[in-house]
Amino acid sequence: MKSFFILYFLTGIGFISFAQGTNPQYDAALADSLGADAYGMKSYVLAILETGGTAPDDKAKVSEAFSGHMANIRRLVEEGKLLIAGPLGPNDDRYRGIFIFDVATVEGARELVSSDPAIQAGYLAVKLYPWYGSAALPLYLDAADKIWKENP
Repeated sequence: MKSFFILYFLTGIGFISFAQGTNPQYDAALADSLGADAYGMKSYVLAILETGGTAPDDKAKVSEAFSGHMANIRRLVEEGKLLIAGPLGPNDDRYRGIFIFDVATVEGARELVSSDPAIQAGYLAVKLYPWYGSAALPLYLDAADKIWKENP
């Protein structure tokens, strides 16, 4: 048991000294271009999409709204405002998908989601939350655009 505490203590000290050090790979120009703070992080907005209050009764209207939803996603990605978008698997909540917006405020994200036809029609509803994550998140989009074979 004593050796466990010694190992724990030494591990903790090692972590603390690593956490307080500087990153030898730090690239100030890259960090600045991404808007990173000293921790390599920045503010975003997380959107959780859930089933809306409007029951889909007309298949043509639903199809049109969700075609518009996908077009809106593509537009927001092209504008550099939407970094992550995707559906959630089956769950006990009414959650349907997520977005991560490259905007600093919930109000800014609210303006962006107001252009979504599926949200406008009430087929989807959205909850918005401030989120603090890696400033490098936008960099994944270049790779993501090179690995899809078919457009959903």
